Amino acid sequence: MPHLIGERIRLREYRREDLLSMRRWVNDPSITCHLSDTFLYPQTIRDTEAFIEGVIEGGDTHRGFIIAHRDTEDYIGQIDLFELDWKNRTAELGIVIGNRVNQGKGYGTEAVRLLIQFALHSMNLNRIQLEVNEDNGSAIRCYEKCGFAEEGRLRQRIYRNGRYHDLLIMAVLRDEYEQRQVQQA
Repeated sequence: MPHLIGERIRLREYRREDLLSMRRWVNDPSITCHLSDTFLYPQTIRDTEAFIEGVIEGGDTHRGFIIAHRDTEDYIGQIDLFELDWKNRTAELGIVIGNRVNQGKGYGTEAVRLLIQFALHSMNLNRIQLEVNEDNGSAIRCYEKCGFAEEGRLRQRIYRNGRYHDLLIMAVLRDEYEQRQVQQA
C-alpha cells in the first residue's frame, strides 16, 4: 500500500517497530475512553502484537495506516478501515491519536481527509461510516469538518463512567463528498 502524504503527516504501513508506540496508549484510559469496548480490559503485549501481525499479514476486511510525522515517519496514531464490504463498497473508519501531546493539533482531521480521498477514489468505496460516543465533541467536530453527517443515534448504547450515553452513527458518501469538494474549490 502506498504512503499517503499530507501537509504535516503521512499515512504509512504498520511496522513491527510501532509496537512500543502502541503500547504507550493501549492501556491509558485518557486515550481509550472513547474507543471500543475492546479497551475496557487491559491489553496484553500479545494482544498488541497479534493486532499488528494481523494488519501486516492483511485481509479482505481490514486496511490500516499509521499516522506518522511527514518527514520523520514517527508514530502519531492509527487510522483504519474495518468491515470492508467490497460488494456494497462500504467500510467503517476507526482512528486514534496515541499520544495526548499530539491531540488537538489537527493531525486527526488531516488523516481522516487523506483516508477519505484515498478510500473513495483509489479504493472505489461509496460509503465510509463510523460510530462515535455523543460526549466525544472533538471527534464529532473533526468528522463534520471532513464531510461526515449524523445518520442515526443508538440511544443509551454505551455505558461509561456511571451513566449511559448515545452512540452516533455518522457517514460520508462519495457523491456528497465530491459535491462538497466542488463547492469548496
